[in-house]
Amino acid sequence: MKNRFAFGFAGALAAGLFLGATHAGAADEDFTSLVERLQKTKEEFAKRHQALLKKRYDLADQPANGAAMSRGKAVQGGVRVKLPKGMTWEKLADMTPEEIKNGNHWPWGFYPLPHPHHEAGGMVFPKPLIDETKRQTERDLTRFDLDYDFPQHLLPEFPAPIYLTTRPDLGDVSRGQLVTLGNFSRLFKEVLNPKQLEGLRLLVTPFPQAQFNATEDRRSLRAHQGVACFDCHANGHTNAATHTVGDIRPNEHRHRIDTPSLRGVNVQRLFGSQRAMKSVEDFTEFEQRAAYFDGEPEQAQRKGVNILERGSQVHFMAEFQSLLDFPPAPKLNLLGKLDPSKANESEKRGQELFFGKAQCAACHAPPYYTDNLMHNLKVERFFKEITINGRKASADGPIKTFPLRGIKDSPPYLHDDRLLTLEDTVEFFNLVLGLKLTGEEKSDLTAFLRAL
Repeated sequence: MKNRFAFGFAGALAAGLFLGATHAGAADEDFTSLVERLQKTKEEFAKRHQALLKKRYDLADQPANGAAMSRGKAVQGGVRVKLPKGMTWEKLADMTPEEIKNGNHWPWGFYPLPHPHHEAGGMVFPKPLIDETKRQTERDLTRFDLDYDFPQHLLPEFPAPIYLTTRPDLGDVSRGQLVTLGNFSRLFKEVLNPKQLEGLRLLVTPFPQAQFNATEDRRSLRAHQGVACFDCHANGHTNAATHTVGDIRPNEHRHRIDTPSLRGVNVQRLFGSQRAMKSVEDFTEFEQRAAYFDGEPEQAQRKGVNILERGSQVHFMAEFQSLLDFPPAPKLNLLGKLDPSKANESEKRGQELFFGKAQCAACHAPPYYTDNLMHNLKVERFFKEITINGRKASADGPIKTFPLRGIKDSPPYLHDDRLLTLEDTVEFFNLVLGLKLTGEEKSDLTAFLRAL
């Protein structure tokens, strides 16, 4: 199936030129030539991706009535995924997967979402994170070859608050600041023990990464210290920074990564959307050794991989991560369900749907709304395999069940950011699970999700 967003002119380049840092030939290219070459094509690839986003979504700033994140940023509302001409959500819900597939009716916004430049890949950061990190530490996370894609109103609030399981009385321990190497000690020295404080220091310390390092096939104009864990997981939450997974090949099958929140790591038993590592220590070490360098040991050694010591570094980092708590949910009782005296009628109906007709609780069990398992939605039942901007839309495979506590604070949704709002998410699962929810039921279910 051909379409105007399918990977076209860049096809020949993807074999080598735009995989840059991960291929041997690029390491031998003169740095000035590399910058000139990639900057010449930057605008063309950006236009390609922005055209795709406009085809898929309504990107307008449209806050939901009365819904806000933990520090007050407006939650975006409404279904943003665009439907094919003449189609309605009700018509789609009445079709079988085969009818949707054979008629090419699957909404564009429900296909896997490509990286902003999928052939190039690598870490890309939203501008507020870039600006504040540069202001505090003089470290510039700008890439000369591409920019982040989504507008800020569709992203988590920045900087996000930090809640600690050990000191719930303090509320937001970050005091509204982005925690970096420049201020972590001042903010936390009276709150953490020395081991935990050292773990936090390591989480805000930059180490070399595939695109940000000192070699001449990097993607920063200046030789670079690298990337810190909290550059993506800003304040132990997420700023929706993105990347492509390092453990899938060939490149067109690699998922775009939704940076998950680290809130509630202490109640999780699987780490990584598909890797299913069994401890946060394993995941922390894996990120440094492999994910930072796309799973390529040769590249890691050449660019300066940071080999963490398990006992005195990895465990310290994991200990701090395990202190990160979910945000307060004043409408929930001790068992994680709604307190009837605090919830409105729509939220109550939504809770009944969540545990009944909508089947959400089959995977998302209270009080933290995860079953710590993996599930395969087999969304490929609904569409024919197609390549979109360098990303082949095919089977995703099993994905871990992420907790839903505090979910309103963590847009966009799904493992690859393809769903912009909770309304989009409800519509997606209504089709995938064949729920046949009414319009009012969808609205009530969304209201309940915002109360978690």
